[in-house]
Amino acid sequence: MVIALILFVTGTAPRNDSKWVYAEPQDTTPTTQEKIDQTKEEKSNLEDLLDGTKGNLDSLKNSQQALKQELDNLNAQMEEIAARLSEYEEQIREVEQQIQDTQAALEEAQAAEEEQYNSMVIRVRDMYERNDTSYVNAIISAGSWSEMLNVADYFEKIATYDRRAFDKLKETRQLVEDHETRLRSDRAKLENLKVATEAEKDKVEDLISKTANYISQFGDQISEEEKRALAYEAAIKEKEKDIEYLNKKLAEEQALSRTAAQSSWRDISDLSFTEGDRYLLANLIYCEAGGEPYEGQIAVGAVVINRMRSAVFPDSIEGVIYQNKQFSPVASGRLALALASDKATERCYQAADAAMSGTTNVGDCLFFRTPIPGLTGISIGGHIFY
Repeated sequence: MVIALILFVTGTAPRNDSKWVYAEPQDTTPTTQEKIDQTKEEKSNLEDLLDGTKGNLDSLKNSQQALKQELDNLNAQMEEIAARLSEYEEQIREVEQQIQDTQAALEEAQAAEEEQYNSMVIRVRDMYERNDTSYVNAIISAGSWSEMLNVADYFEKIATYDRRAFDKLKETRQLVEDHETRLRSDRAKLENLKVATEAEKDKVEDLISKTANYISQFGDQISEEEKRALAYEAAIKEKEKDIEYLNKKLAEEQALSRTAAQSSWRDISDLSFTEGDRYLLANLIYCEAGGEPYEGQIAVGAVVINRMRSAVFPDSIEGVIYQNKQFSPVASGRLALALASDKATERCYQAADAAMSGTTNVGDCLFFRTPIPGLTGISIGGHIFY
């Protein structure tokens, strides 16, 4: 394709001498339009990834919100459990106080029962041991049958009263004991309820801890997804810049191609070099490809010589290298620094000599740069030549 263009422009075949070597045609190199289409496709893929990430973000946020609602419910449940525990503890304190009061009442009832029993024993003993007041003597000494009956009835009433008083006190003691038993049973039930509620409290606390941990994990995932979304957005913006750059580059290349098609290409033998050209080219090669392999250094030199051959560019090494906005080391001042102390290595000089003699490993390429998305061409070292 390159050879055909030279034939069309000059009407002669390129020279085939030892100074001029063409690289194999790169028919698979995409055009700038293909690069634009590729970059647009990459941008579309990034937008799809961004949409997916936003969907994941929405899902994560919804899940996190649901967990936060669950956490609120668990906290409310914990408050209700704490209130129940407090109520049980208060009831247990009240029952314990009642048990203490009942124990005191039981002691009093037992003392009264014992006192009544002792009184009965004393009275019975007195009636049967003291002759002047004994039950038998009282009956014998009665003056009449009716008096005797009255005496007998009197002693019977005393005995009945004592028995009833004793039975009443015994019944009261039993009631107090039964009441204490019920209170102790109530306290045991309350203790069981308290233990069960504390177990429920521990379970809810564990759920609260786990839920809070899940919320934190979702927060971390949301943060990562947000970072990923920001990265996709930044990448999309870079793609947009690349598309803008490639569109501009396409327009420039199209204009350059139209101009080149209407212009002639000089033969290597028609080029002339000045005394300082080798020094200048070697130092430019050092600035542009000093860390590249030797093939990359030759390629940079070949681009400079190709521009000299094209009627679109200046016809001198100095004119090509110092053309406005063409080589970044010129604009940055690196070339000037290199020239001031001759930074070019022996290999850079060898590459300059090879290029000036007509050797090229990039065909008629006129441009090179570090790779950018969508830009392809002849890749040598860290540069793409196109």
